[in-house]
Amino acid sequence: MTAQLILHEGREKSLKRRHPWIFSKAVKEVRNAPQNGGDIEILTSDGAFLAKGSYSPNSQIRARVWSFDREETVDQAFFARRISEAAAARELMLKETGMSASRLVDAESDGLPGLIIDRYNNFLVLEVLSAGAEYHLREITGALRELFPEDSIYERSDVEVRTKEGLELRKGVIYGELPPEELAITENGGMKILVNIQEGHKTGYYLDQRDNRAALAKYCKGKSVLNCFSYTGGFSLYALKGRAVSVANVDVSQKALDIAKKNIVLNHLDPGRVKFIREDVFSFLRKEKKLGHTYDVVVLDPPKFAESKSQLEKACRGYKDINMIAASIINPGGYLMTYSCSGHMTPDLFQKVVADALLDAGRDGQIVEFLTQASDHPVALPYPEALYLKGLVVRIK
Repeated sequence: MTAQLILHEGREKSLKRRHPWIFSKAVKEVRNAPQNGGDIEILTSDGAFLAKGSYSPNSQIRARVWSFDREETVDQAFFARRISEAAAARELMLKETGMSASRLVDAESDGLPGLIIDRYNNFLVLEVLSAGAEYHLREITGALRELFPEDSIYERSDVEVRTKEGLELRKGVIYGELPPEELAITENGGMKILVNIQEGHKTGYYLDQRDNRAALAKYCKGKSVLNCFSYTGGFSLYALKGRAVSVANVDVSQKALDIAKKNIVLNHLDPGRVKFIREDVFSFLRKEKKLGHTYDVVVLDPPKFAESKSQLEKACRGYKDINMIAASIINPGGYLMTYSCSGHMTPDLFQKVVADALLDAGRDGQIVEFLTQASDHPVALPYPEALYLKGLVVRIK
């Protein structure tokens, strides 16, 4: 018998607008419930077909849509089509920039809920984040081997969000070779970056910040730059390329700072203009303010402060605090490049938080540039939640 999820009356509006999620409160009844992640038809309260999706009884997102076509079968051919379409959509961007790494599949925005695929040279790195993607992992892997027969496949499903889907954390080789500890990729016309696929943040690197790293260079000529939450020093490479006189990288991870040093040498940039500081960024900024040290440009790219909506208020306080201190140590006429990757933080709210931070710091500012995630991280129009990365370049008066 076909598994069916019946919605309460009036709860089909978002699906008719092609939003891919069905929340638990919208569900009236489940008939012939499949196993976790199994396929299910989604119907209106009077039995009209809406979509085919995957069932996740452990999650507040009770189902995610695979297709709005009743005749479409969710099998290996289905995944091969969707992945091929996603790859084709990025082909022009890759040719124009000469990049060797990009996001190949961006989950719901590419019609594959809960599935992230990043490609680093000839390594495909998967994050399997939903019960449905987990259920179909064999078919997904088969599709990738069919489309990219020369590539190895490595899994980085070691993120806590999987627990909300009733899934264990996992990582390792699915097919082919183990990635090297440090893999050199290229971006933005030849900048080389060392990536640790096995242990690095996300799938190894912040591909979503690619365009924003390049955008920094034009603000740095003859300037002193402070790169906070520097990780492996991506922003600092472009600051040096933009002829900054000095760059300070601050991060809590010595391993990340060590790779940052290698990235400087790899790109034939001047290591004499760079300092590497292992310290908590909040503590470091407070010390710098107390000591009266100032900079011309400060980059703030912190980790996600809000993992859920309930954490948003606390996150706002954190973003305000760090932007306030940063603004207070920027020389007049300098720039604050500040980001939030918290999906629950809207662009309007983030702008308000930064404005309040400058007010408390006693500084005036002007937004001269709005920044967001790179174009290989698209936002499907019916799915605004895909817009998670917000960035502002603020001129400090």
